[in-house]
Amino acid sequence: MIESMAGALHLGLDIGTSGCRAIVIDDAEQPLLEHAVPLPAPARNGDHCEQDPELWWQAITALLAQVCPNIPRKRLRSIAVDGTSATLLLTDRTGTPLTPALMYNDGRGVAQAALIATLAPDDSAARGVSSALAKLLYLTEAPLPHAPAHALHQADWIAGQLSGRFGISDENNCLKLGYDAVTRQWPAWLQALLGSRRALLPEVVAPGAALGTLAPQRARQFDLPADVQVVAGTTDGVAAFIATGAHQPGDAVTSLGSTLVLKLLSETPVFAPEFGVYSHRLGDLWLVGGASNCGGATLLQFFTAEQMQSLTPRLTPNTPTGLNYYPLPARGERFPVNDPNLEPRLQPRPADPALFFQGLLEGLTAVEYRGYVRLAELGAGWPQAVYSVGGGAHNPAWTALRQGRLGIPMKAAAHHQAAYGTACLARRGYHALSAKTP
Repeated sequence: MIESMAGALHLGLDIGTSGCRAIVIDDAEQPLLEHAVPLPAPARNGDHCEQDPELWWQAITALLAQVCPNIPRKRLRSIAVDGTSATLLLTDRTGTPLTPALMYNDGRGVAQAALIATLAPDDSAARGVSSALAKLLYLTEAPLPHAPAHALHQADWIAGQLSGRFGISDENNCLKLGYDAVTRQWPAWLQALLGSRRALLPEVVAPGAALGTLAPQRARQFDLPADVQVVAGTTDGVAAFIATGAHQPGDAVTSLGSTLVLKLLSETPVFAPEFGVYSHRLGDLWLVGGASNCGGATLLQFFTAEQMQSLTPRLTPNTPTGLNYYPLPARGERFPVNDPNLEPRLQPRPADPALFFQGLLEGLTAVEYRGYVRLAELGAGWPQAVYSVGGGAHNPAWTALRQGRLGIPMKAAAHHQAAYGTACLARRGYHALSAKTP
């Protein structure tokens, strides 16, 4: 139980692929309470990947049942939700699902993506088989019990369950649905593509905008104050960026997970789909990102986590191996070079496993460096500091290699959980609303 004290509390909810997480923070953005519950895996069949959205609500209900009894409920002022980007479902006017949710990596919309490509600008994030717009076309072409009213992302639907208001989304989630974040409107070409289905598109607000207070039934269900504000959320990736503490132009975040994901806060938006580079609006700035296929997945082809930990003290970051690897896990790269036929370069392989391990880390460091060079060439600017997240962020030798190659400060992320970033978004949205209220 959080000790009783003065001040508002704010709740961030993160819906992931394997579970849901909640983090409560205070007005100083200090985390006070955290809980998580698992989610069943999405149903997969070839390129199909879908999930019953009711499973999300069941998980959120279980999560709030754990959180609410352990906080001074009257101090809770705001809630925000983040979810996986481009996960989409159709609902009726009351928010009742009419379709399963097609998950972010569902790839069945091949024909729909081809149609989108005939109308969408080359730099639109709505292009591609896994875009939310391809999913919208696919879902509306299938038989439905009755006419749909809303196309909603994962975070939109949960926020609607909390507020009772459906048909609203945020600028970050809507990017892959075709929303133009630069002009802040749905573009004209969507009308030609969708026709009457244009009415399914949500009203779009900025992340952190107030959506309304809790629906009366939810306030009663969770024994929460009726005036708790539900605040527009974002995607899980943007929420994770916010969580690190990065907030100034030039702040960058490298995710050292199974792949290398680079995000840079810029004053200029960049859209370069040939490299998979898009920009999310974040306040008055732009979050420019790209992702390489290289990363921890390659390391795990050769070493276990325990082996990497035991080899790390033997590494010599100041003495390069000269092995010049390009450590792809398989053929094909998308960023910083776009070459679907690029082969991994992992030879020669020395007999000493520590030397081989260092060579792989040097190769990953070179890819990260080239990634930031690519973002700078595209107009995003050069990073002034890099925050690191993911498993690789805890390897001191890798950090030393990256510091030496990038030549800029390496900063520890303030927090690593997307739910924390979403809680910060809830807090900031609440206070922005309070400042406007006489």
